[in-house]
Amino acid sequence: MTTAYVYDPIYLEHDLPGHPESKERLARIMALLERKGMLSRLSHVRASPISLERLERVHSRSYIDQVRRMAERGGGHLDLDTYMNARSYEVALMAAGGLVNLVEAVLAGEVDNGFALVRPPGHHALRDRGMGFCIFNNVAVAARYALEEGGLERILIADFDVHHGNGTQDTFYREASVLYFSTHQYPYYPGTGHWRDIGEGEGKGYNVNVPLPGGVGDEGYERIFEELLYPLAERYRPQLILVSAGYDAHWADPLAAMQLSIAGYAKLARILKVMADELCAGRLVFTLEGGYHLEVLSYSVLNTFKVLLGEEEVDDPLGPSPRPERSIADFIDQLKGLHRLV
Repeated sequence: MTTAYVYDPIYLEHDLPGHPESKERLARIMALLERKGMLSRLSHVRASPISLERLERVHSRSYIDQVRRMAERGGGHLDLDTYMNARSYEVALMAAGGLVNLVEAVLAGEVDNGFALVRPPGHHALRDRGMGFCIFNNVAVAARYALEEGGLERILIADFDVHHGNGTQDTFYREASVLYFSTHQYPYYPGTGHWRDIGEGEGKGYNVNVPLPGGVGDEGYERIFEELLYPLAERYRPQLILVSAGYDAHWADPLAAMQLSIAGYAKLARILKVMADELCAGRLVFTLEGGYHLEVLSYSVLNTFKVLLGEEEVDDPLGPSPRPERSIADFIDQLKGLHRLV
């Protein structure tokens, strides 16, 4: 099993002191991976800037130019939450390009699977607008690359960030070439992702939202992945699985109210790994989205790499949630009916 990672020091140059989406997120991840001896066991895929041709498959040229000009002026804000500095345009190009390079390596059979440790994150970015800490939609750009240049016809994007990936949903909402599956706290930022939003036109039925109340934890998420995501994937038969990996549904994360543990996240990764092995020759690529408790974030990424390497051991220094989990059994049954899984 060959597992790869993408990382470049340039990803630390997009930064705003005091902001939750800071360079410290990635610095802590890399420090732990080095300390635990993980990096030496992985193949490194180099990042490079995404081409404008590939970027314009997801974002308008006018928006791309807006981002470039803001960086040239020294930075600013795309919205209240989404900052830029003088390096942010270049960093964002490298984030999208790094993920595409990893997908290219997986599709070429050079590596089996991998994790793109990139920032800024991407799943909120719309065609003409950055938002929610996101500048360019890395996972959407990578999916478009795989469809347009990789010869694929069906891609599954699984998004377990605590916030709904509205940008990813919008990109593929009217297409059957991508099955988008999102678990997220609801109602919560950005306010999208209702269970009724199932796609339109050719994409009807290929957009699956699992909007969750606060308090759902390991048991609920495992049931969602086993009873909803897995049978949907079996029916869809994806040729590649991309994962928007946000680790902010952890019980200790400061920006949300869910109850997942680090071990719970490892279980979700293991389900995705088994699914990829069964359905698409193991082609599985994670990309970093949110996660704002630095110890949780770094250990969750460490354990995801262990899963990708086929290991069973989980390293969870924080342990399970100290609070009782909220049951969603009835809601899962309702979603099974909505998506014809019963």
